[in-house]
Amino acid sequence: MEEKKKSLKERIFSRWKADSHNQNDMLPEDSNKEAHFPEIDFSSFIISLGTQAMMHLGEIPDPLSRKKEKNLSLAKQTIDLLAMIQEKTKGNLTIQEEQLIENLLYELRIKYVKESK
Repeated sequence: MEEKKKSLKERIFSRWKADSHNQNDMLPEDSNKEAHFPEIDFSSFIISLGTQAMMHLGEIPDPLSRKKEKNLSLAKQTIDLLAMIQEKTKGNLTIQEEQLIENLLYELRIKYVKESK
C-alpha cells in the first residue's frame, strides 16, 4: 500500500537505485561465466523506458555521471516510443500493465511540457 502512495518519480528512482546498487552482483566472477540479469517482463521494460525519459528530463541523475542533465529531444523520443508501444499492445495487456503505461505516459508528458516551456 505504501508503494502506491509514492509518486511515479520516487518509484522509478527507488528502482533505479536498487538496480544500480546490484550491478556488481550481475558481473561474472570469472570472464568465462555469463552475467546473471533479473528476469525482464513487460512492466520492468516499461519502467526502464520511463526511467530513461525521467533521466533525459533532468528528474533523476544519470547512473554513470551521477549528474542530472536535460536532453529534451531524447526525452520526447522515449515518450513517443512508449506511446507507440501503448498503441501496438492495445488489447494484449493486463489491467495493471495498461494502467502502468497510461499513468507513466501521463506524468512524463506533463513533465515534458513543463520542461519545454
